[in-house]
Amino acid sequence: MNFDEIIERRGTHSAKWDMMEPLFGVPADEGLPMWVADMDFRPPQVVQETLRGMVDHGVYGYFGDDSAYKAAIGWWMENRHGWKIEADWIFTTHGLVNGTALCVATWSQPGDAVVLFTPVYHAFHRVIKAAGRTVTELPMKLTEGRYTLDFDAYEAILTGKETMLVFCSPHNPGGRVWSVEELKEVAAFAKKHDLILVSDEIHHDLVMPGQTHSVMTKAAPEAQDRTVVMAATTKTFNIAGTHSGNVIVPDPALREAFGATMAGLGISPNSFGVVMATAAYSPEGAEWVDALCAYLDGNRKIFDAGVNAIPGVASMALESTYLAWVDFSGTGMAPEEFKARVEKEAKIAVNAGAAFGIGGENFLRFNLATPRANIEEAVRRLQAAFSDLQ
Repeated sequence: MNFDEIIERRGTHSAKWDMMEPLFGVPADEGLPMWVADMDFRPPQVVQETLRGMVDHGVYGYFGDDSAYKAAIGWWMENRHGWKIEADWIFTTHGLVNGTALCVATWSQPGDAVVLFTPVYHAFHRVIKAAGRTVTELPMKLTEGRYTLDFDAYEAILTGKETMLVFCSPHNPGGRVWSVEELKEVAAFAKKHDLILVSDEIHHDLVMPGQTHSVMTKAAPEAQDRTVVMAATTKTFNIAGTHSGNVIVPDPALREAFGATMAGLGISPNSFGVVMATAAYSPEGAEWVDALCAYLDGNRKIFDAGVNAIPGVASMALESTYLAWVDFSGTGMAPEEFKARVEKEAKIAVNAGAAFGIGGENFLRFNLATPRANIEEAVRRLQAAFSDLQ
C-alpha cells in the first residue's frame, strides 16, 4: 500500500489526466488534475490478483451465479456499516449516475420535480434535467463553516410538483457526515411531502478518522418503505472504470417497481465489475481502505493548512470523501478571476462550484486523492498564484 508512488496516467485514456487540457486548457505536460473524482492509486492487491486470474483464464463470457458477489456486498455492509441486508434487495447498475437515472425513471414522470439540497454533486442535476424533470434546489445554510439543512425555509420553496428527493450522504462536495438526527429529519421531510428518498452513499467508506457514517435506512427505519440506498465499490477502491454500482431496495413494492425498470431496459452487470467488487469487499479490502483513509487524512491536513494560509480563502473542514471544497469569497474576486488564477497560473484543473447548484458559486472543488508530493506541489502553486494577497 504505497500511496506515495507516482503512477504515470497520461496517455492511458484517463479522463482525469488526458482530458485536462481539452476541457480546462491546463497543459498536459505540467498540469495537475484535481477535478474528476477518481484516485491516482492502484486498488488493493486482492483486486489486482483476481483480475489477473480472469486475464490468465482468457475467456470473457457471460457472467453467471452472483451468489458470492451478493454475499460479499452483504458482508461488507454488515461488517463495515452495521447494516444487515438481503441478497434480493441488491440491483447492479452501470455506476450510480446510471443508478440515479434509473431511480428517476422509476419513481417520477416527465414534468415532475426532484429535490436536491444544494450545492450538491453536479451529475444529479444533469440526469434529472435530461430525463425531462425539473430540479427544485433547496439551498443549505453555511453554519460555522459547515453545511446544515434549513427545513423551515424549504417549505416556501417547494412547488408541489416534487415526487423524489436525491440526498447525498456523505455530502459531495462539502464532505459532511450527517448525524443520525439529521438523517431522521431528512426522512421525516420526505415522508411529509410524500417523496421517494434516494440516498446516494457512494462515499460512505471514505470517512476521516473520528467520523462515523450512518446508513439512511438504519438511521431512519421508519422511512424504509420510501427509501432506496445507493452504494458502490468504485469510489472506495478506485475502480470507477468498471461502471458498477448497487441500488439497494429493502421495500418489496419499491423493489418490484425498480426491477421492472431494469428489466425493461435490459440492464445486466459486466463480469469485470462483479468480479472486482467481490474481491474488494473482503478483509483484505477493508485493511486497504483503513490505510487509504489515514493517508487521505494526511493529505487533507497539508492541503487545508496551505490553502487556509491564503488570505480570503477557506477550505471546508473535510469529514468524508477526498474532495476539498474551497471558498474563495473572502478574496473579493469574481469566480471567473479566482478560477483563472487556479487554472492559468497554478495550472491546476478543478471543478467550478457553480456546477453544483445554488450556493456553490464562490467555491472550487479539489480532488486530494493523489500522492502527497502532488498535494504539496498544488499548495505551492496556489500560494504563488495568490501571492499578491499575502
